[in-house]
Amino acid sequence: MDSSKGKASTECPVRHETTSPSSESCPVDHSARSIWMKPENASSLPVPPANPSTSEESLGKAREVSSIPRAEAFTGSSNWVYPSEEMFFNAMKRKHWNPQAQDMKTVVPIHNAVNERAWMEILKWEASTGANSCGGPKLVSFSGDSSKLSPRARLNMLFGYQRPFDRHDWVVDRCGKRIEYVIDFYTGKQNPESPSLPSFYLDVRPKLTPEGAWMRFQKFVGLT
Repeated sequence: MDSSKGKASTECPVRHETTSPSSESCPVDHSARSIWMKPENASSLPVPPANPSTSEESLGKAREVSSIPRAEAFTGSSNWVYPSEEMFFNAMKRKHWNPQAQDMKTVVPIHNAVNERAWMEILKWEASTGANSCGGPKLVSFSGDSSKLSPRARLNMLFGYQRPFDRHDWVVDRCGKRIEYVIDFYTGKQNPESPSLPSFYLDVRPKLTPEGAWMRFQKFVGLT
């Protein structure tokens, strides 16, 4: 979308904190991320130098711990843990994509950075809800479906804006109450100062449930 109003821009790379592999999974399914590697969505990605020696054996096995708390913590970390390069590569292969080992050093940081940005936007919505009185919001579950357009995305397209290339639904626990969020992902404009870095716009907002509609109204009239 050309306009950045109501959206969060995110660019890579991001910092890394690694941990050994564990049973936790990342807060976005791998198949959705493969959509981002389609030519129309990957045109702004920095292309690493060709390295014929790069093979599946050289893929990193370390995983980055996200800043996103789990609603139900598993042994090893109370936060969601992103996939390693090797896990990401294998997941794409299982979905019958054609991943290249050398691309993983680019794709995985993008995956992680965009999800961190999505969570930051959710925290902005949750800041005035009292969630911090019970330990803060936590991510319960997530799903991705690029073929399912949100009502806002449909409306934007009627006005000539581009179609989002991905859509996610995240469920957040707020003091025992489940709050649903919708996230539309758009390819953003390149930063002329950093043309090699990918850019995305994230349109993050509560789903239009009674609770979500009330949250949107409060924000619209400036009550939050």
